[in-house]
Amino acid sequence: MPYGHLAAGIRNDGDVIRLARRPRPRAPESARRSFSQIKMFGRRFADLLLFCVTSAELVILFLLTPTFTITDWIYVLQHFIVLGIALTRPQPKLRDYSLASSVAVGVAYVYPYAQVIYLRWSAGYVASPAAGLVLVTLAAGLSLVSLLTMGRLFGIRPALRGLATRGPYRVVRHPMYLSYVIADIGYNLQEWSSVTLLLVLVGWASLIYRIHAEERVLSRHPEWPAYVVLVRYRLFPGMW
Repeated sequence: MPYGHLAAGIRNDGDVIRLARRPRPRAPESARRSFSQIKMFGRRFADLLLFCVTSAELVILFLLTPTFTITDWIYVLQHFIVLGIALTRPQPKLRDYSLASSVAVGVAYVYPYAQVIYLRWSAGYVASPAAGLVLVTLAAGLSLVSLLTMGRLFGIRPALRGLATRGPYRVVRHPMYLSYVIADIGYNLQEWSSVTLLLVLVGWASLIYRIHAEERVLSRHPEWPAYVVLVRYRLFPGMW
């Protein structure tokens, strides 16, 4: 029968033939409860992971930074904001659990610290410290504004919690990633080597993949088509 949960058979009550209505099969209460608990555990695990990773980053930041500048304190503030987000953000309607996205997220988190560690082991070349400081400070400010605009929609894995369209998100669709690119250029102007440049290129490749992965997920949001028309560029205004 093409009518939902009406049974394919019929029941004969005397001279009247009636369609027999069968209820839809339902999973046992215990199974449904277990499934709900698994989903809740998955959500709590993701939030706990974000909390732990951010806490570890905060510790590493204090260990690797001998003296703090205004830029460093901006990044410290961002880490504390993310800790609060990890405890309060809503459950995503959709999340990308693919291996490729996991690898891209891992690379994006590791490559900045890999540059710092390598330069401590092998000194690089100085290009323009003053220009580098300006770019790093600009990147820190843009990153903070982007994070505050995104608020509880923030996450490290592509997920659909909502759509940020205000502030810097009216200029490009991924201003947080733009801040990472600006910071990478700034730090390498302060000190660089062929290895750090290679790490930056690998990191940028992971960012490009994350952009495409996030947009595949965000395209499920009903306001996404209108937003893409309004904000044409993903990362660089007037370019891409």
